[in-house]
Amino acid sequence: MRKTIIELDHIDVTFTQKGQDIKAVKAVSLQINQGDIYGIVGYSGAGKSTLVRVINLLQVPSAGKITIGEDVIYDNALTLTPKALRHKRRDIGMIFQHFNLMAQSTAAENVAFALKHSNLSKPEKEKKVAELLDLVGLADRSNSYPAQLSGGQKQRVAIARALANDPKILISDESTSALDPKTTKQILTLLKDLNDKLGLTIVLITHEMQIVKDIANRVAVMQNGRLVEEGSVLNIFSNPKEELTQDFIRTATGIDEAMTKIDQQDIVQHLQEGSKMVLLKYAGASTDEPILNAIYKDYQVIANILYANIDILEGTPVGEMILILTGKPDNLIRATEALKNAGVSVEILKEGNVL
Repeated sequence: MRKTIIELDHIDVTFTQKGQDIKAVKAVSLQINQGDIYGIVGYSGAGKSTLVRVINLLQVPSAGKITIGEDVIYDNALTLTPKALRHKRRDIGMIFQHFNLMAQSTAAENVAFALKHSNLSKPEKEKKVAELLDLVGLADRSNSYPAQLSGGQKQRVAIARALANDPKILISDESTSALDPKTTKQILTLLKDLNDKLGLTIVLITHEMQIVKDIANRVAVMQNGRLVEEGSVLNIFSNPKEELTQDFIRTATGIDEAMTKIDQQDIVQHLQEGSKMVLLKYAGASTDEPILNAIYKDYQVIANILYANIDILEGTPVGEMILILTGKPDNLIRATEALKNAGVSVEILKEGNVL
């Protein structure tokens, strides 16, 4: 069983603006295990960035308890001396959307800046900077200035800098939001590699469930300062409970975009008698079975596939499919029950006239 490395217990954050109290985070509790890639998802204003800044006390909460590793660093008041807090913060690296690099310093100098207060000798610092730039794939750009680097390269420098003090935790606050889709994939792959190689615990803040789907193993969904749903990525994608979570997942899987196009098809607008348009959702072993062949063989129900998507989450296939089932009414009922008995969720989206 993996150890808990971050525990937030009933965290509140309240700001006072123009004489009014604004609750940005409301009684949020969560546990993050060592080695997790933990995604926190929410729209702008959900409180996710405020919550994460609580982890290293860049944002002091109004109430609650924070435990990092074995140390309680806050329990309705700061429990560490300023010196001890500075030392503890070395366990937590952060990367941001806008890189925050020093424009007049080279890539190597930007990384070396994080070692300014290190006890390493100058040769040791130079060696470590070179190793970090190599780790993030920038060994050949150490003397380049930020203006000479692409967005993805700048973020790699920022990641190397965040790793300079050998943190156990890396917080990524919308770190791919300014990048194009291809570069985003590359940065996410790098983060996953660092998680594997270094045993690094990564906390991802994002408004895109697609990013969580790509690399995280656990996810929390926030809305209006509250944690509304939390669990493994597999469970959340397979069986989302909250409407907001379902909305995020529909966007991540492309099902809403697909439905817009599907609804324009003539075969859907004029759905024939004895037909049903259905949405199938399935996970695990059910994806290995030739279920559509079986319902044709057993019930003479024909399946016309309009859309299909499958992902591998935590090593488990998870997918969804929109199709038109055509057959005799009784056989359609039996075929639908057979699908459900095989572990497939069946939602009827539209029905043609009964034969």
